[in-house]
Amino acid sequence: MPVTADICVHSRCKSAEFFTGFPELSGLPGFDWVRRCLWLRPNASISSLQLGESWCFLSDERVERRLAAVLAADTVGCDRLMDAGVEGALVRLKEIRKALVHPTIATHRGRIVKTTADGMLVEFASAVDAVRTAVEFQRSMAEQNETLPEGSRLEFRIGLHVGDIIIDDNDIFGDSVNIAVRLEGLAEPGGVCISDDAYRQIRGKVEYAWNDIGLQALKNIAEPMRAWRVNLGGQGTAGAQPVSLAVPVSVLALPDKPSIAVLPFQNMSTDPEQEYFADGLVEEIITALSRFKSLFVIARNSSFTYKGRAVNIKQVGRELGVHYVLEGSVRRAGSRLRITGQLIDSSTGFHLWAEKFEGGLEDVFELQDKVASGVAGVIDPLLQDIEIKRASDRPTADLTAYDLYLRSLPHIRAWAREANMQAIALLEKAVERDPHYGLALASLALCHSQNISSGWAEDAAIERERTSALARRALETAPDDPSTVTSAAGALLNIGEDPNVLRGLVDGALSRNPSHAFGWLWSGWIRTVSGEPDLAIEHFEMSLRLDPRTTRRAFHLTGIGICHFFRRRFDQAAAALGASFRELPTYPLTKWFLAACHAQMGRLSKAREFAGHNGIRPGGPWLAVGQMLGNPEHRELVLSGLKLATGEQV
Repeated sequence: MPVTADICVHSRCKSAEFFTGFPELSGLPGFDWVRRCLWLRPNASISSLQLGESWCFLSDERVERRLAAVLAADTVGCDRLMDAGVEGALVRLKEIRKALVHPTIATHRGRIVKTTADGMLVEFASAVDAVRTAVEFQRSMAEQNETLPEGSRLEFRIGLHVGDIIIDDNDIFGDSVNIAVRLEGLAEPGGVCISDDAYRQIRGKVEYAWNDIGLQALKNIAEPMRAWRVNLGGQGTAGAQPVSLAVPVSVLALPDKPSIAVLPFQNMSTDPEQEYFADGLVEEIITALSRFKSLFVIARNSSFTYKGRAVNIKQVGRELGVHYVLEGSVRRAGSRLRITGQLIDSSTGFHLWAEKFEGGLEDVFELQDKVASGVAGVIDPLLQDIEIKRASDRPTADLTAYDLYLRSLPHIRAWAREANMQAIALLEKAVERDPHYGLALASLALCHSQNISSGWAEDAAIERERTSALARRALETAPDDPSTVTSAAGALLNIGEDPNVLRGLVDGALSRNPSHAFGWLWSGWIRTVSGEPDLAIEHFEMSLRLDPRTTRRAFHLTGIGICHFFRRRFDQAAAALGASFRELPTYPLTKWFLAACHAQMGRLSKAREFAGHNGIRPGGPWLAVGQMLGNPEHRELVLSGLKLATGEQV
């Protein structure tokens, strides 16, 4: 029967014309295979061989194939050291192989297929064993190199792939070998680069961080291949950015009701620019699940701290305090969309549910609803049809407006003037496409109110008018959508609207979506302004519990600090406000209340020094804080403290 044999030519060869005969091929990967097969084309010279070429010939021998993890390693700088006359380069390379390479490979049950002067090919039965070998070896080499001058260091690059291989006389061949060699070329000196096939095998099984380097065109490989580089946390090549491999967080107790975190879905689209679409899709699923009163749902900010990382589901469960984790992938090709989701019990690692959903982009909201209702049905069979219907409510039927809204979100969360202007431009286009898109209207109102509260407005009166008009349009358009109502209420609070009216709006939103962390944050601020400090603290803490890994804790901490200040717990107030100031020193409320707190504690020198360094002057914009507060005692406490801190009052 015809058998296809892959001819492997070592990656060092710039072209097949480098060879003029068998002696030059001797010892290189694939030589034996080429020598045995050359008789099939007796008139062909070695110089006519092409890299990656396959020959079809007749043979009575059965070709052995198996699935394996292939590791290709090459030394960086060995030729340079020898050319420079550095003594002992080859001796040291042999010592490294004997003392480090061979024992590490043997520990993880690998088999050295072949070695060259400065490289090697290794086969493993397990991708996990192959990755652990690679990382342990590179870390050990980094430790050894620390004691050597930079010009005398030996470093290695390692590539790794999982796939089908051909075995002949203990040698291995095939595309998997070629891919591993090509990936080795993509690795940084002292680093490891693996294929997406290998990454899927080790994800969640090894405690290493990974950087997604996207689709890579590999020579003689027909389709582009996604690749990953291990992040060695600064222990590899000099100049690499050190990144902690583990986030030190306390283990959170599980809530009384079913709890879930939705991890970022992997973007499998060929267009990396569509990453925003995958992220937005996950956010919509989080929102849909949050509307189920029976679920405790972790907020998007905390879930997305795991984006691009190889995660251990059990560890995620401990860090976020959830029983269930949803992960998956999104593939967008043209006008078609496929969503794959799987639900995992974080305490056992068992897969409880998995499903694929496919359709056109015009059905994206229906696909989201199927994922949400499918997960909810597994977690709590008692959910009623009415709750599933509420999760089906969609923000807009106009996908173009939806795309624009998704693109605005990163700019809104950046909390910077230029980014805020970019968000406004995108949201204005979204509202132009769909004038009844409630969430876009509310988000636009919040951006304009942020211009006022952050001091970015050129004309505060115009910004206040725009904020009010947009927020009220949003409430009229989507009065039952918790996200829209909460954002609109927050915008109105920023421009001084009656907190008692806004309290009713946010309470209603939270009754419809009790896992909405952003809603609890704004509820805390409304209670702070209306004179309910203890209840406000509870709501700030509930927001942090729902979003335990939020990247912006300053707004929670400032609110908590202000509430302790109002209750005259000045030590606790100073601690919370100080922590907020260190995270976000530009937030005016933090600076004003911290200065007032120092003054009310009798630390006049410290209060005046702090006020002077942070531009807090007599008769300054801090006087506006009195207009925010409904409780006369609270208003007098902060204003008298600020007058002391600025020297306006002795």
